[in-house]
Amino acid sequence: MLYFRSHNSYVMKSYFVLLVAVLLLLNACSKMQQSSGTASLPAIEVIAFGSCAEQWKPQPVLEQALGKNPDIFIYLGDNIYSDTYSMDTLRMNYNVLANKPEFKKLKGTVPIYAVWDDHDYGWNDSGRHYPYREESKKIFLDFFGNQGDTTLNDHEGIYHSAYFGEAGRRIQIIFLDLRTFRDKLLPYNGNRKSDSRFDYQLDYSPYTTEDSTMMGEAQWQWLEVQLKERADLRIIASSSQFSITHNGYEAWANFPHEQKRMLELIKKSKAEGVMFLSGDVHYAEVSKLVEPGLYPLYDVTASGITSTWGFATPNDNRINGPIMENHFGLLKINWDLDDPEITMQIHDVAGNERINRTIKLSELKF
Repeated sequence: MLYFRSHNSYVMKSYFVLLVAVLLLLNACSKMQQSSGTASLPAIEVIAFGSCAEQWKPQPVLEQALGKNPDIFIYLGDNIYSDTYSMDTLRMNYNVLANKPEFKKLKGTVPIYAVWDDHDYGWNDSGRHYPYREESKKIFLDFFGNQGDTTLNDHEGIYHSAYFGEAGRRIQIIFLDLRTFRDKLLPYNGNRKSDSRFDYQLDYSPYTTEDSTMMGEAQWQWLEVQLKERADLRIIASSSQFSITHNGYEAWANFPHEQKRMLELIKKSKAEGVMFLSGDVHYAEVSKLVEPGLYPLYDVTASGITSTWGFATPNDNRINGPIMENHFGLLKINWDLDDPEITMQIHDVAGNERINRTIKLSELKF
């Protein structure tokens, strides 16, 4: 009897130690999830997205997007036009959008995620020198919420992330803030004068030194952590176009050292499945950036919920487009294939499919 009691006691202690270990592991996992501020949501297959929406104009594009039954909708900036130093005016313009029937229907049907660009951040082409960036962030959060990432409330700027689906169908969406930390742009210095394609007035030239920033060091450190998380497909929501060549207007190409840092960070972290969604330019296109030692980086630009422009600027990396009419973007992921497919689409306001390009997920691997 003494042996069995002793044996049972040993077994009980073993089970107790194991139970404690499991509880500690679960607690650690919980803290890790809390530190990231996000939790996995159900898998998604259809993402609608767009940008550049004047709040006082009709927005039938939103109804067209809802007709494609998206799982979520992503605003890529210039979600309203409110260049102002008055926070009352900024709130009023958000309120105009809030009361639009098309937006109400969108909000009542699908989850909405967002980044901002200059016209809804504060002032045309503005960056870190805009004096009301903290007040603007509060108004942004009052309107869009923290979008499932509680860390959004804990740091300067609006960068955040969201996760959908489990292993094998896991999408990570990284929402960048390209306004709060960005240095002033370098005025155009005539460096494209000899290129006949640039037959328009350019505003900016690329920096040739590394003493400027697009994202700020804190956001870069955060992004490095994000790119090490497990995901099958990583979508970076960028208000400015990433994969285009310099065109004299706002784009990552104005900060080539920052663009290069992004490429090197993706290589360093071995992050696979990265692609970009972008806005800003008032037309749609698909760009493909080819970098040695890295898989192609696709950038799908959808910029024209209400805005249009008279011409599209040169872009050596353009592979589809430009589409000049009002439009929205659609990203479809077919997870049921052995090698999942990603289809990039642009649909115009008349309901026509204008761009349709499909790639294999395996094409976004090292």
